[in-house]
Amino acid sequence: MKLNKALATVALAGSVAALSAPAMARDTISIVGSSTVYPFATVVAERFGTKTDFSTPKLESTGSGGGLKLFCQGIGTQHPDITNASRRMKTSEFELCQSNGVKDITEFRIGSDGIVIASSKDAENLDLTLEQLFLALGSKVPVNGKWVANPNKNWSDVDASLPNKPIRVMGPPPTSGTRDSFNELALAAGCDELPEAANLGKDEHASICESVREDGAFIEAGENDNLIVQKLIGDTGMYGVFGYSFLEENADRLQAATLNGKVPTAEAIAADDYPVARSLFFYVKKAHVGVVPGIAEYVGEFTSNAAMGQNGYLKDVGLIVPPRADLMELMDKAESMPNLTLGELK
Repeated sequence: MKLNKALATVALAGSVAALSAPAMARDTISIVGSSTVYPFATVVAERFGTKTDFSTPKLESTGSGGGLKLFCQGIGTQHPDITNASRRMKTSEFELCQSNGVKDITEFRIGSDGIVIASSKDAENLDLTLEQLFLALGSKVPVNGKWVANPNKNWSDVDASLPNKPIRVMGPPPTSGTRDSFNELALAAGCDELPEAANLGKDEHASICESVREDGAFIEAGENDNLIVQKLIGDTGMYGVFGYSFLEENADRLQAATLNGKVPTAEAIAADDYPVARSLFFYVKKAHVGVVPGIAEYVGEFTSNAAMGQNGYLKDVGLIVPPRADLMELMDKAESMPNLTLGELK
């Protein structure tokens, strides 16, 4: 059995080398993707590099969409081995992978995170419904029964109970999984509360309900959530959109808005009791396992009880870890590396 496995690994290495002979001199795992997952993956990578004989993996924060695009470009060590994502892979991304020869992919759901609307503790905190949030940040809103470019300048234009100051929100760009999740879980959910949304066709709904205004009220801040945190600390008129873990890291300086009557907490997010909770993932390119040293071992470290158990080090840095039964399934996945199928994504 071991001989067969060794021969299969040699054959796999040969097939990858044939595709990418000039680029085979890499002995460090290459990881790209989500800025939300980045800090968790960085902690795992550092522990992995310290406690094993493998090199510490190289990580780049490219955003979920950007990471999946790079990951799906092909086989060979000029392409990443692993990509992190703060949303699930889309069917279109799976199909891109397949068309470029990235046939065998294993998906790992590593826990939960919530998207928060945060501000400096010195700012006026917000108590919003998702409907109000959409009316503040949607690119088009209904006025007298017609969808028009968002005319709301101040929060108080949305509702008199909200602050009489300009709508200024800093958040992630379209390549970010946080942006995708925000559009779907916050904006679209708020849009659906409006009676006018019921008359939208499928394409209209996507283009209207999941589009952020581009007139300056929403400011794209790049893939580094820490930049948003720094801006909020220095500007009490600004609000920011990012993952719960960044709020928790800066709890002494930042506060979170209430959304639909719910304050984000680890417990509420894990129980899906907070309206803008989402799952976090990473994806492994199986063709690179056994070619780039340490991939299977890195996956094993990430899914270990030491990392993701109820007393694990990732919980200490803000990851909302999965229940024990789910963690046991992750450990089994790390051993068997089952292929993700298109049907699972639909």
